[in-house]
Amino acid sequence: MQRLNPFAVAPEGFATLSKIEDYIKKGGLEPILLALVRIRVSQMNGCAYCLHMHSQEALAAGENEARLHVLNAWQESAMYSERERAALAWAEALTNIAQTHAPDEVYEQAKRQFSDKELADLSIAIAMINAWNRLAIGARAHHPADLKRAA
Repeated sequence: MQRLNPFAVAPEGFATLSKIEDYIKKGGLEPILLALVRIRVSQMNGCAYCLHMHSQEALAAGENEARLHVLNAWQESAMYSERERAALAWAEALTNIAQTHAPDEVYEQAKRQFSDKELADLSIAIAMINAWNRLAIGARAHHPADLKRAA
């Protein structure tokens, strides 16, 4: 059962977070790259709500199901571009910041693939999916597809 609906009880906070998401959408990073990052971070954090939502977005944007199936082991797969690999490594480093402290080599890999503005926008997107994961997991949010199935 959902504990709390933070979006209903704090609409101004939700609206502010949504403005950041609007900024990210307009930033120019590829929608599939952003979806891969959001899915990978959600895998790491164990957020079923966000995994479902962003997997559906990725598929709608034209992502290949095979790449989604092996995303958890992206390091072992040749299906991801160097740019995607750099984004995923940076996403993992920032999501595990207490352990990794954002290693220089991961940052340098990202710098080779992204402009300063793109890397800043990517970092904002990573911070946001971590925030959304924490809100959804903390609230025990149920994705609408889960609620439909339970009914």
